[in-house]
Amino acid sequence: MGQALENAFLAGLEVNKQKLLRICTVYSKDEEERNDLFQEALMNIWKSMPSFKANASIGTWMFRVTLNVCLSTQTKLDKKRKQFVNMDSVELSKISGKVESEEEHPLLPYLRICLKSLDEADKAVITLYLEELPYKEIAEVTGLTENHVAVKVKRIKKKLLNCINEKS
Repeated sequence: MGQALENAFLAGLEVNKQKLLRICTVYSKDEEERNDLFQEALMNIWKSMPSFKANASIGTWMFRVTLNVCLSTQTKLDKKRKQFVNMDSVELSKISGKVESEEEHPLLPYLRICLKSLDEADKAVITLYLEELPYKEIAEVTGLTENHVAVKVKRIKKKLLNCINEKS
């Protein structure tokens, strides 16, 4: 790989690392799984760098690759889980992930639980929205139209609010 592509990869990673990690967090059950997803996403981004055409920003492109890795991994895990009895379901579900700050908002744990309960398409849209991507970029990453993204965000917000209200 050429120096220019390597530099683009490193620059894109430096700017977007935390967002990519948060996307992986939404699709993982614990920190170890999140790190595995993140590493898988980075490997896919690295291998795909020669095909990056700069039609979108490198950040948008990295989000798309990461989201695809998360979704495909989720599909594989779901198939495996159907073959075995999941002993984790015996215990009460726990909130995974570290507290990002000492002064975490009291409703944040409920939001995390509610995010994980969404279907994959809604989870993808709202994760990108929470990362403060504009509707246009979310549309580019997900393949939806901007209007469809706006409608989905409004509906998902309502679902999340209802879920949080039920849990709190």
